[in-house]
Amino acid sequence: MGSRTVVAAAALAAALLRFPGFFWPPRPDEAGFILVARAWDPEPTSMYGQYFVDRPPQLIALVGLLDHLGGVVALRAAGAVACVLLVVAAAGCARVVAGDRAAAWTAVATAAVVSNAAVDSVAAKGELLGLPLVMGSCWLALLAARTGDRGAAAEPPPGRALLQAGAAGLLAASALGMKQNLAGGLVFGAVLLLGGALSGRLAPGRAVRLGAAAAVGAVVPVAATVGWALAAGVRLETLWYDVYGFRSDAFAVISAYSSEANDVRALELLSFAFAAGMVLIIGGFVVHAVAEWRDEPALTAAIVAMLAVDVVALALGGSFWRAYLFTLVPGTALCAAMLVRRGSTSKRGLVMRGVIVASVVSCLVASAAWVSVNVVGADRPREAAIGDALAAASGPGDTLVVFGGRADVQLLSGMDSPYRHLWSLPMRTLDPEYAELRAVLEGPEAPTWIVEAAWFGSWQNPWAPVLWETVSTRYTEVVDVCGDGPRIWLLDGVRRPAPDVPCP
Repeated sequence: MGSRTVVAAAALAAALLRFPGFFWPPRPDEAGFILVARAWDPEPTSMYGQYFVDRPPQLIALVGLLDHLGGVVALRAAGAVACVLLVVAAAGCARVVAGDRAAAWTAVATAAVVSNAAVDSVAAKGELLGLPLVMGSCWLALLAARTGDRGAAAEPPPGRALLQAGAAGLLAASALGMKQNLAGGLVFGAVLLLGGALSGRLAPGRAVRLGAAAAVGAVVPVAATVGWALAAGVRLETLWYDVYGFRSDAFAVISAYSSEANDVRALELLSFAFAAGMVLIIGGFVVHAVAEWRDEPALTAAIVAMLAVDVVALALGGSFWRAYLFTLVPGTALCAAMLVRRGSTSKRGLVMRGVIVASVVSCLVASAAWVSVNVVGADRPREAAIGDALAAASGPGDTLVVFGGRADVQLLSGMDSPYRHLWSLPMRTLDPEYAELRAVLEGPEAPTWIVEAAWFGSWQNPWAPVLWETVSTRYTEVVDVCGDGPRIWLLDGVRRPAPDVPCP
């Protein structure tokens, strides 16, 4: 089987392995992005209007378009397409670095890692949608610089190289529009050019010209975002805070609260990375980094810098959700490419081929396990059942607040929320005393329903008793889901049937 056939098969497999999750109920982040996109109405002090989310406008615009085309299914189909493009771009990088055989192995490794259910083979969020942009920028940067090329292809003419560098900058900066911490492409390209100039692989003048072209490309999406904000009447300080400033405040909130759940998720994240093969692939490259540096100093430095930035970005996320691992996929692919180029006669190359085979087996086992548990005879997830039950019990004009940040319940209920926070972290960060929430509950636009998805006393918030008093004064508990699940409250004076949530 030829290299290009293997790459095509791996790309197709990466898409097909996500198909079982297409019709699974929306995940909280997907649901929240859809709700924000549907209600998008920018204001000077609010980038999105009715709801707050700390994500770039490019992502919300894309989610809104896909929601219009086909809802969650269209969003997840876009995620599958992103996986296809990611695998093709990873193979392209490997082909520049080491030729066709390495491209085939790298494509297989990338498909196995990105499709592993241990990471997330269902939800399509910014981390996943931005991956082909990062990987594509690396591919174009390698083509422009030709650093590490072991083939016979001649250096591209200056005009073509400048276009490739500009496109690399454009894609790398556009990835930040999907998730603001996807900076790996920018770092990789910058270090590649700098390392190439310092090592003598690139003439200084050529490196400067390529860097200038890449910078021009990178400015385009940034300028477009700023232009949109100005045209929409959103203050630039609002744009900056919502996308970047909020993250530092949120990290401070996470750090101030000692959570055993966060510690557990961090350990789980490491175990998932190991199961998917990421730890072994990256670890193998790190072990041999000095030897790789001797052969390809600029390329090795670029990969190391990219991995370092991505690991820091993962750690600063604070909550250690599984989707954070997607950030490391482009770096993982580049590490695999560097090691498999050694060939099967090299111990280094042979071991990496074994790791990739193990990663494929892990991916297939995890996918089979996910399908058997969640598709074959599975009950509808509890949060989806709650949303369905609320939709059936609600009346015209009813509204809902979900305390604890389950936007999937909100979306499936079909009701709007008069409270701007659909996620728990923004609520804890921007409404720490629950003043906004209490004002909503006490005011004329009080929601008809409240779902206590998280206990009112969660996060050891000292204002929890005050919130409890506000709720208990105006609301009556009508359902304690299955005796151990969320509680559902109904506004006093409103007559509605109790939501009927099936229990296993």
